[in-house]
Amino acid sequence: MLKSHLYIFATIAFTVYGLFAIKIQMAQLGSLPEGALDKIVFLTKMMVLNPWVLSGIVAGYCAGLCWMMAMTRFALSYAYPFTSLNYVLVLLLSVPIMGEAVNSYRVVGSLLIVAGILVAAKGM
Repeated sequence: MLKSHLYIFATIAFTVYGLFAIKIQMAQLGSLPEGALDKIVFLTKMMVLNPWVLSGIVAGYCAGLCWMMAMTRFALSYAYPFTSLNYVLVLLLSVPIMGEAVNSYRVVGSLLIVAGILVAAKGM
């Protein structure tokens, strides 16, 4: 059963990596251009020419593959609550990686998410 859970946790890891890879790169580039066509060109260039953005997109694809494998092992109602860990991991990692501040509401919210996952997991 633990081996099967690796599919869920790989989904989460790929998702969180992709979010950070794309966020870091986009933060370095600043605002989107104003025009619709300029936005499309800008984003297309980022997807094709920026290896970090591309790796984030590939990570999203890999997350999808891992999720499909997880869906062969678990009920959706069991597996899906684990994806809430994305929020918790992003919150925890955004402090050292992005230098973001965390307040007590986010900490309490994250603890409630983890508690909810533990309660939901008991139903398996």
